[in-house]
Amino acid sequence: MYKPINSLAELQDYLADTTLVAFDFETSPTDEYRSESKAALDPHKSQIVGMSFSVAEGDAVYLPLAHRNGGNAADPESLWDYLADFFTNPNITKIAHNLTFESAFLYKHGIVIQEPCYDTIAAAQLIYKNEKEFRSLGDCGLKTLVSEYYDTELPSYAITVGERHFDELDPTAEATVNYACADANYTLRLYHTLNGWFDRFLPNHRFIVEKVESPTAVYVGIMRFNGLPVDRQLMVEKRSEAERQIVQLKGKIEYIIGSNVAIGANASTAAFKKYLFDEQQLPKMKSTDKDKDALDDETLILLKEWCAANKPDLVELFELVQEYRHWGKLKSTYIGGYIKYISNATRRLHPDLLPLTTETGRFASKNPNCQNMPRMGNDDVGVRNFITAPEGKLLLSLDFSQIELRVGAFYCRDEQMIETYKTGGDIHALTTAVIYKIPLAEAMDESHPLYKERRTIAKNCNFGTFFGLFPRGLQRTLRFKAGLDVSLDECEKIINNLKFGYPRLQRWQDEVKKRAGFRAYTETWLGRRRAIPEIRSATWSVKAFAERVAMNTPIQGTAADILKLSLGRILRGLPDRPWLKPLLQIHDELVFEIPENEVKNAVIFIKNCMEQQPFEAFNIPIIAEAEVGRRFGELKAYKSFSLTKEGVKLENVE
Repeated sequence: MYKPINSLAELQDYLADTTLVAFDFETSPTDEYRSESKAALDPHKSQIVGMSFSVAEGDAVYLPLAHRNGGNAADPESLWDYLADFFTNPNITKIAHNLTFESAFLYKHGIVIQEPCYDTIAAAQLIYKNEKEFRSLGDCGLKTLVSEYYDTELPSYAITVGERHFDELDPTAEATVNYACADANYTLRLYHTLNGWFDRFLPNHRFIVEKVESPTAVYVGIMRFNGLPVDRQLMVEKRSEAERQIVQLKGKIEYIIGSNVAIGANASTAAFKKYLFDEQQLPKMKSTDKDKDALDDETLILLKEWCAANKPDLVELFELVQEYRHWGKLKSTYIGGYIKYISNATRRLHPDLLPLTTETGRFASKNPNCQNMPRMGNDDVGVRNFITAPEGKLLLSLDFSQIELRVGAFYCRDEQMIETYKTGGDIHALTTAVIYKIPLAEAMDESHPLYKERRTIAKNCNFGTFFGLFPRGLQRTLRFKAGLDVSLDECEKIINNLKFGYPRLQRWQDEVKKRAGFRAYTETWLGRRRAIPEIRSATWSVKAFAERVAMNTPIQGTAADILKLSLGRILRGLPDRPWLKPLLQIHDELVFEIPENEVKNAVIFIKNCMEQQPFEAFNIPIIAEAEVGRRFGELKAYKSFSLTKEGVKLENVE
């Protein structure tokens, strides 16, 4: 039965002695943002107008908080005190469909949801959609799942609310109560249905939902609420700089090819391709999926190399086109793209961070994409400097050191790798020594003329060889990512030397491929599964790619799980550290905003959360390296620091 309530006492009575409850929030924009589309979904522009709770199938209550025509719960201060205790109660499992949304609104009230908690939208994404893929986020809306699992249509928002906002509805009306209560009630039903599926078919995924993805969803809501502090004025200045560069480069390109050849914003128009391949008779290096002439960045490099040997007068053209594209991407993606998403309420960026849209469990980001910000060495604009701490605050970053290689060492149990990490050694230097058969001291000598080139090759080998990289693949990686021209024979020799130096690596790879070939799936240490039916393909290239996936996923996915487990530990400490503001996750890195006087406390706490043993079997030391500063692009390694009138002075001392 669904019913409205309007007092704290009624809510306490309904939730008394419960250990399992589903909840849902109804929200509406505040007066300033009333006419703005989707403002009700933004906690900076809206408020909770009512909450629904369900403790049993077919049963739920709706508690109005801010309806404009009255009927709201009295004594809001006592109510929020109770809710703070409720949402942090370690004896109650709190269930929501899209826990990230509810987390952000509760964080606005100073409440950090604590475990046990459960996100049914995360659970649904870990359910098989068919024999080879899991459900996508778009397949996991509450109305979609309810229709599919229970052959029932939930009340429509458009019909229930119409052109109004939810706070304009009568909170006691049957349609209002049914709409709000149905969401909570069917979320509870989904909890039982999805767990029943997990328990029958994939028990490890239930553990991942409960202990990894649901706390992560809470953390994501907090990051989204806090947002990224940005320097908009700097963005505007850099946009003008980028526009000047683009105009100059376009003029230089037109001087070579003629102004009648339109190159467009990315120099990949049909007219430009016709100029290159028809008029200049350049070789066609690659084709697109639709069997058309490719002109991606890799093709430009190949054409430039061909021209260097055959048409040297065109080398400058490809250098200009590469630079033109580079500045175009900086302007469109990282300047204009970021400015577009600056909130008019907070003057910050609030990207959508998506913890379950990649098949390995790694985060993705959109609106805008903050996962792929260029680093300072490959960034003429200084995109990372757009993220700037407010007055009196600092940015703090903690980044796992070589976490995927540590996970790889754990998997393959190579004694030399494990010993290197346990003694605080440098795996890239060790690999350099193994590949080139030189003393370790020489491999670590930064003054050696070949140090940088050797280390670059070692890094690419370490990551690539774990994932079954072939010599030709290593050659391409070194050429297009590191700018090194290494022969195919030398690449084969490098990989063979590395496998000889780490004998257990090859054994582990063979075992993984054999096991995946039998099962047609691969998984992380915690049991996060990825289907790869293509590993049974009779086509060599298809099977070879699937085998690389089989090796990549356990390492990259387990590293992602390790980071997500650390988020749960951070959540537990946030209520005692309200000054610690999680902002962003980028691959193996967590970014925070902190007061100037809390740097040491923050570093100690976060390092402890990140460096804990993630699960009992993992016996490789984990290291999180801290950096701190005013601007994200100018962070310096933290070992000790002092504040000056000009800002933060960082000293790299032991």
